[in-house]
Amino acid sequence: MLVKGQWHGKWHPVQQKDDAGRFIRQSSTFTQRLEQGAAEASGRFQLYVAYICPWATRTLIARTLLGLDAHIDIKVVDPVLSDFGWKFGQFPGGSAVDTMAENTMAVEYIHQLYTQSDREYTGRATVPVLWDTENNVIFNNESSQILRIFDEDLRPLHQSKLDLYPEALRSEIDAFNERIYHTFNNGVYRAGFASSQAAYQEAFNDVFTTLEKLEHHFTEQPYAVGRQLTESDIRLFVTLVRFDIAYYGLFKTNLKPIQAYPRLSEYLERLLQMEAFAKNTRVDHIKAGYYSVKALNPGGIVPVGPDLPWFRYLEAYQ
Repeated sequence: MLVKGQWHGKWHPVQQKDDAGRFIRQSSTFTQRLEQGAAEASGRFQLYVAYICPWATRTLIARTLLGLDAHIDIKVVDPVLSDFGWKFGQFPGGSAVDTMAENTMAVEYIHQLYTQSDREYTGRATVPVLWDTENNVIFNNESSQILRIFDEDLRPLHQSKLDLYPEALRSEIDAFNERIYHTFNNGVYRAGFASSQAAYQEAFNDVFTTLEKLEHHFTEQPYAVGRQLTESDIRLFVTLVRFDIAYYGLFKTNLKPIQAYPRLSEYLERLLQMEAFAKNTRVDHIKAGYYSVKALNPGGIVPVGPDLPWFRYLEAYQ
């Protein structure tokens, strides 16, 4: 991680833990939003992402859904984390070393963006990063806020008919997001990176209690909230789609795969029939990235399977 702008030690998946061995996630630092009327300039922002990362994939899906692909370029890091964190390289579907606009600095590691933005930055250098090309600084690195920037702040630019955070459903969306974040989105990480049996069991129970509730939910509703696509679907999807590929085995959340939940499986496939969800799901990046975590898989062996029915929706985009 960075300490006052200097990289210290080697990258490690466990950020912080409490006295009971529970995994604690770092909060985001750069949290700007756009002022009204400031969003018309196409090309102002660049998005740095990793296809392995569910939080980054949230922003990629929203970018495509809202028609921002032509206005916001992306830079994709390798899925395999280096000793110095996220790195550009040669992995298929990734980006080469980046040269920032109006800056001769070659960006090889994401942490360089953080020290470019704050020379005294202390913390982890995470993705996604929404980069302001006008000022050569990080504008925002919190995925949930970048979703709102794309949906709300950049509406004068994309003018999409789709509203991912409709006013009439906001209280329900906020409640749904809150319910699934701790127990499922972050719950799988709490299980996988737990450093005590008790912490693991607590997280494991949260994950599968939530999956049972979601299975019941989708017997009655086609979407996460209401009867339309919202940001809650994006937030749920990114964890569901990684579950059988990575979390089930590597994170020891192995009571039941998503394929054992009929309604959740139908929901997952329904979303993957939309281009925005399918084109931004890279199974090769997901598997290579998660199984490169030495703390969980010292040998670095990437499993051949599973062979899932919904892979057919990805074929046109891989």
